[in-house]
Amino acid sequence: MRFGNPDYFNLLWLFILLIAFLVWSHKKKKQLIEVFLSRSLVSRLLDPLAWKRIKVDTILTTFAVFFLILTLTQPRWGYYWKDLTQKGVDIVIALDVSNSMLAQDIKPNRLERAKHKIADLLSMLEGDRIGLVAFAGTSYLQCPLTLDYSAAHIFLNAIDTKLIPVQGTAIGHAIRTSVKAFNKQDTRSRAIILITDGEDHTGDAIPSAKWAKEHETKIFVIGIGKEIGAPIPSLEPTTSGFKKDKNGEVILTKLDEPTLQQMALKTGGSYVRSVTGDMDLQKVYLESIKHKVEKKEIKTERRRIWEERFQWMIFAALLCLTAGYARKKLPAQRKRKI
Repeated sequence: MRFGNPDYFNLLWLFILLIAFLVWSHKKKKQLIEVFLSRSLVSRLLDPLAWKRIKVDTILTTFAVFFLILTLTQPRWGYYWKDLTQKGVDIVIALDVSNSMLAQDIKPNRLERAKHKIADLLSMLEGDRIGLVAFAGTSYLQCPLTLDYSAAHIFLNAIDTKLIPVQGTAIGHAIRTSVKAFNKQDTRSRAIILITDGEDHTGDAIPSAKWAKEHETKIFVIGIGKEIGAPIPSLEPTTSGFKKDKNGEVILTKLDEPTLQQMALKTGGSYVRSVTGDMDLQKVYLESIKHKVEKKEIKTERRRIWEERFQWMIFAALLCLTAGYARKKLPAQRKRKI
């Protein structure tokens, strides 16, 4: 036997308290009647079987409550085998981990905000395989496509700006790494979510997007940052403030929106710019990927399905209540016949 909601067994503590209360109230009622009437009058005025009827009614009510609690736990016994087919989309998230992602125009910083949003997305995926690619001046596959979202969480938590020693923003390389992460024999149901805050430093973004389209892969781009740009925190232990160029000017990281938009449009995806940190990956997933990317059969398995048996508990509870009601009616009917 199994139970769908075993947490409801905690209500048995209240059930025990209910039994204690009913026992106490029964004794208290008997004491009050004996105080109001003498014992000799009680035996003459009350039906000798009255207390037994009260006890039986109390027991039946108690059992009815017990069976109702068992109903809430969803008891199950007996099972059958069923073939379940899981459909979904293969999604690779390419996340920019260059130093510019440490800019704090989005609190606590761009990278941490992006990781938080990706974690939220992982919690709402519906049978889709997910993969992670980290990129800066180069890129590599951090997490292969998987249905194990808890494992994806572990890989996500390990991502930081120290992961890739080569600095820069090689968007084209990230796209090619992401496409290669998909199954080569299956060219359906592919989507890349590209999250970046800077310009493409290699000039390979548009050609790579065209190459991705040839491999039937849609790109959904989320650009992080403001139009005026944001300073990059200095990571040098001897230097505080922000990174500066050779002329002593503060370096600002800016979005190359036209390039990012072209990449998305050429592949049939979409582009969204995030300026407040609300990247809304859930919206990209539900309104774009779910509608623009065709689902495919990802996994088929034979699963044991347990039969729900809570109906028997409801029947037992109703039987107890009906028996108690019938007992109350029976003496009155006999009395009318006499």
